[in-house]
Amino acid sequence: MQRDDSWITAHYLDGTGAAEKMSGALLPKDLAGDRCVWIQLNMLEFAAKIWLREESRFPEVVVEALLADETRPRCMMLGDSLLLNLRGVNMNPGADPADMVSIRIWANDRIIVSTQRRRLRAVNDVEKHLHDGTGPKNGAELLDDLSDSLSERMSHVVSNISDQVDQLEEMILDENEHETRTRLRALRREVIGLRRYIAPQREAMAALAAEDISWIPPRERQHIRSSADRLTLFVEDIDMVRERAAIIQDELSSNLSERMNKNMYVLSIVAGIFLPLTLITGLLGINVAGIPAADWPWAFAAVTGLLVLFGVAELFLLRRLHWL
Repeated sequence: MQRDDSWITAHYLDGTGAAEKMSGALLPKDLAGDRCVWIQLNMLEFAAKIWLREESRFPEVVVEALLADETRPRCMMLGDSLLLNLRGVNMNPGADPADMVSIRIWANDRIIVSTQRRRLRAVNDVEKHLHDGTGPKNGAELLDDLSDSLSERMSHVVSNISDQVDQLEEMILDENEHETRTRLRALRREVIGLRRYIAPQREAMAALAAEDISWIPPRERQHIRSSADRLTLFVEDIDMVRERAAIIQDELSSNLSERMNKNMYVLSIVAGIFLPLTLITGLLGINVAGIPAADWPWAFAAVTGLLVLFGVAELFLLRRLHWL
């Protein structure tokens, strides 16, 4: 029976920008060859975990890091190798971009191993470049291309968030408050989710650029530093979006408070007008002797007319006092 190797993909970089793709069945037992190899593992498949634990012969600390369930972005050196955890925006159909997808990487000058539970389009970009012959020539360039692709995907999401804030500000002017509140709530939740991982990813990339790694030349290190600077700009843009969202929320609250105060003011004026009238009608309705004109047929019409005149006088007085 043919073995299912969908859990593993290996690319042997040829040093010119292309790569030879192999399945797990064709992988040599000893991966320390002359060419750099990029191994991708689908951690949703049990076979990938078995291969890591029993066949890879990687250091135990590396295996545990690659198998970790949830990881925040970080960079850690192990001799001349590095462990790098990164996150990418979730661009899968129907997914929330703030639900960022993690990728765990262990790399040295000859072997790069990446593990994922969900597919990243940034990884697809690097694979496409290798297929076209315009991809990375070595492991350092592969890390550079991967980080650059992750940042490029993030830039579209951050730019889209800024556009959404612009739309919300216009919606406030149009007084479409119900829809504004709904969209603002979703936007703030998305911003919180993005910043939760982009900020530590900036620190991880900055730490990677600062490390003196023999197999990462100055050119690639400078590119990685540029990716870290780009992430810094993303964090600043997200912080600005949070501040603008907070201002929009304050504006919505202010509008609601102003509307409630206006309604309460109108109710108070109405109550102030009818309170004296209610007092008069209450006194006339206590059903005791001595009520004037109790037997006069036109008494009700006369009292009603007097109450109307009294109400008009109250309105005139409130206007003179500038309460209306």
